[in-house]
Amino acid sequence: MNTTDTVEPIRLATPAAPPTPLPDGLRRAARGFMTPVLPPLVITGLLLLIWELLGSRPGAALPPPSKVVQETWELIASPFYDNGGNDVGIAWQLLASLKRVAYGYSLAVLAGVGLGVLVGQSTWALRGLDPLFQVLRTVPPLAWLPISLAGFQDGQPSAIFVIFITSVWPIIINTSIGIRNIPDDYRNVARVIRLNGLEYFGQIMLPAAAPFIFSGLRIGVGLSWLAIVAAEMLIGGVGIGFFIWDAWNSSRISDIILALFCVGIVGFLLDRCVAFLGQLVTRGTSAGGTRPSPTGASP
Repeated sequence: MNTTDTVEPIRLATPAAPPTPLPDGLRRAARGFMTPVLPPLVITGLLLLIWELLGSRPGAALPPPSKVVQETWELIASPFYDNGGNDVGIAWQLLASLKRVAYGYSLAVLAGVGLGVLVGQSTWALRGLDPLFQVLRTVPPLAWLPISLAGFQDGQPSAIFVIFITSVWPIIINTSIGIRNIPDDYRNVARVIRLNGLEYFGQIMLPAAAPFIFSGLRIGVGLSWLAIVAAEMLIGGVGIGFFIWDAWNSSRISDIILALFCVGIVGFLLDRCVAFLGQLVTRGTSAGGTRPSPTGASP
């Protein structure tokens, strides 16, 4: 080999700079979006696409989502219009139903918690009332409507009574279970420090049974919303149930679909509100988890 020849050195490629990492705040926000929000959006989008394809076929029984939005756009854009009588926007229909639910559900909470405490505390009351509760709670909500109409002679209190009688049973049952499951140590502490009845109720009984009580309240508010929609279909007047029935009689299928969507959203929000209130009261404990101590602090 010629000694004058030189060997060219091997040049290695310059490594690419590593990508700049995302800020922690942006990364957490992206993770928070991807985990709880993205999966429901994807599933909902797929279902809407399938619905659009099936509803767009000739002779389809139900309109596709695009047609539903087109035919109900006036209701969506002006939910608070009021032309007098029953001709009001869908927001007023929902508010009228929520007002009835508020009355009936509030009465159910007061009666349900009170009777649940009585049944949970007294063995005699448990043996006497529990069989009656178990029989009455199996009666369908609409079966109570003729009796309530006969008794009240008016649709408004009848609807409130149907809400009350439908939602009170899970509140009673869950409250009584929570009271009966209060640990004996809590009762013994109450005797040692000589709490009176009101102090025992506020400092021992309610904190210990709160997870069970709010489980019943969540079930009750869902049943209340189901009952009012069914009752309003029969009693008439302003309300989302009457709106659905009137739309059916007028063959406005798109209006019915919009109303069903609104009913589902409102029912979900009611459940979330009661669940959030329960988390505040129970400080994140669950019915099967850690109980608060008799002094109110975490053990």
